[in-house]
Amino acid sequence: MELLDPRVDFVFKRIFASENNKDVLLAFLNHIFIDAGDAPLDEVILLNPYTDKDDPQDKLSIFDIWAKTVEGKLINIEMQLFNKYDMEKRTLYYWSKRYSGQLQTGGRYTELKKCVTINILNYKVLPNEHTHSVFHLREDISGAPLTDDIEIHFLELPKLNQPAVPGEGGLINWLLFLKGSDNSNWEVLQMNEPALRKAMETLEFLSQDSEARRKYEERQKALHDEASQRDGAQREGFAKGMQEGLQEGLQKGLKEGIKEGIKEGIKEGKIEGKKEGKKEGIKEGIKEGIKKGVKEGKKEGLREGKLEVAKNLLAMGLELSSIQAATGLSEEEIQSIQ
Repeated sequence: MELLDPRVDFVFKRIFASENNKDVLLAFLNHIFIDAGDAPLDEVILLNPYTDKDDPQDKLSIFDIWAKTVEGKLINIEMQLFNKYDMEKRTLYYWSKRYSGQLQTGGRYTELKKCVTINILNYKVLPNEHTHSVFHLREDISGAPLTDDIEIHFLELPKLNQPAVPGEGGLINWLLFLKGSDNSNWEVLQMNEPALRKAMETLEFLSQDSEARRKYEERQKALHDEASQRDGAQREGFAKGMQEGLQEGLQKGLKEGIKEGIKEGIKEGKIEGKKEGKKEGIKEGIKEGIKKGVKEGKKEGLREGKLEVAKNLLAMGLELSSIQAATGLSEEEIQSIQ
């Protein structure tokens, strides 16, 4: 026989919130409170006991367990099979509703009683390795409590790695029972634990009941569908975010690329311009130099030609004034070649 999964909230409520199983709920709660260092309860009152009206397909059905002590302390127990995310804020929101919901119109704040929230999770949510974490409202330095009215428990089943403890195993054995449907270690778990034995017997009875199995399968399907829709929406949102981020990144990258390209282009342009300018400058300089050189060469050649003529005329015995008139040279220039 395949046992039903006690982590499915419908089954969990059938086991712990039936009027006939108040002793099971009391024992379980006492193990939680004792593990947290609190005193055990003498009695617990169910505020929303399981009834046949708790239909898994009815969205209005509440599978949390609401209870209170004889002193009026309110207790809310929630079993979560799948991660619904934002569990910390979700916890505070529902705690605040339970706490504020006590006060009627015209009521006094002194009438508000302590509210305890107990989250049993089939996934990890807190950044520690404690299976059982407890939170209160305290001052940071001294640790002095502001009020004892808020108390929140997180029981994270995946962090439970301890083996079953024979005899009085405490909270560990209860969590091992909830963690899986493997009943091979039940004999060890239920030793000296009559309430835990009763919880196991209730699960076995429900597993054999065709109507209970039908409702279980309906609830399990609803939970899986909800988780699938949530994961699908998350994947769709992730894909859309990736696409939008890619487009935004492309636009930003293009803009920055153009800016960087212009900057780099100016830099490279200056280098190339300088190189090209130098090349053109050399070319123009050579051209201009040749032009000037030819001009200077002509001028120099003409002078040398005149000096050579003057030299010949001197050799022929012509007067200085006649040579000046013939060559256009100065007296000093003619005398320099005598």
